[in-house]
Amino acid sequence: MAIAIDSPAEVRAWSDAARASSERIAIVPTMGALHQGHLELIASAVGRADRVIVSVFVNPLQFGEGADFEHYPRPLDDDLRACDDAGVDVVYVPTVAAMYPDGFSTTVNVAGLSELMEGASRPGHFDGVTTVVTKLFAATRPDVAVFGQKDFQQLAIVRRLVRDLDLGVDIIGHPIVREHDGLALSSRNRRLSAPERAAATCIPVAISAALEYAASAGSTVDGVISAARAAVTSQPLAALDYVEVFDSSTLCPLRQIDEHQRRPGAVRIAIAVRVGSIRLIDNADLFDAFE
Repeated sequence: MAIAIDSPAEVRAWSDAARASSERIAIVPTMGALHQGHLELIASAVGRADRVIVSVFVNPLQFGEGADFEHYPRPLDDDLRACDDAGVDVVYVPTVAAMYPDGFSTTVNVAGLSELMEGASRPGHFDGVTTVVTKLFAATRPDVAVFGQKDFQQLAIVRRLVRDLDLGVDIIGHPIVREHDGLALSSRNRRLSAPERAAATCIPVAISAALEYAASAGSTVDGVISAARAAVTSQPLAALDYVEVFDSSTLCPLRQIDEHQRRPGAVRIAIAVRVGSIRLIDNADLFDAFE
C-alpha cells in the first residue's frame, strides 16, 4: 500500500533506507489530478525500479497567473487511491511551506533553453520547474525519473539540468498519451466546459495539418506554421499563443528545414493554445507518424 509522506526529511530517510538495501528508486514528479497519462508514466517507473515515488505538488513557482494556480485541480484522495492501485510505494505530498520555507531565496536557472517557446510566453516558468525538480531529486534521491513528452521543452531542460549539475538521475521521456480524438491528456482538460472541450480538438487537428503539409514536396517552415495556425484560428473559442518549428536537440527555432533534417527525431512542432481561460500545449515529431 502506498504511504503518504509530506516532509522532505522523512522522504529522504525512506529513500536512504531503500538505497541501503540496494533498491533502485524511481520518481514520477506530478502536480496531481492524475489521469491515464500519469498512470502510464507510473507504469514505466514500476518497470524500471524496485521502489516508486510519485510526488504530488502544485508548484506556485511555475505559475505566472494567480488564478490558474488557485483553480488548478487538487483531488488528492483520488490521486492517493490511483497511486495505491498502480503499485506506488510512496506518494510525496509536501506543503508549500515545506518546499519554500520563510526566507527561501534560491532558484535554479537553465540558461538559453528556458527562454524559448514556453519560456518566452511564461517568463520565469522554467525557473520554477528546475527549482522544484532539483528539490524533489534532493529529497527523494532517485536513480530514475519519468517525465511525459507532452512537455517536450521541460523534458529537454530537465535533462540539461541533470547533466550540468551531475545529479546522476536517469531521465526517461514517455510518449504523449492522447484521448480518443487526439487531444493530449492533461489535468487541465477537466476544467474545460463541453463547448471548450469540443473546440480543443483544433489542437490535434492543427498538428495533423502541419505534419501533412511537412510531408509534401517543397514544404517550408512558414507553410508548416501557417497550416497549424489556420486550424486554430478557424475555431472561435480558441486563441493561438504560439506555434513553433524547432530543432529537437537544441530547441532552437528553425526558419528553414534542410534535407538532412527531414527524418524522424530531428525536428518538432510545438503549439500553445488558450481555449476559454485554459491554456493547453502539445507537440509532435514533424517527420514521424502522429504520436
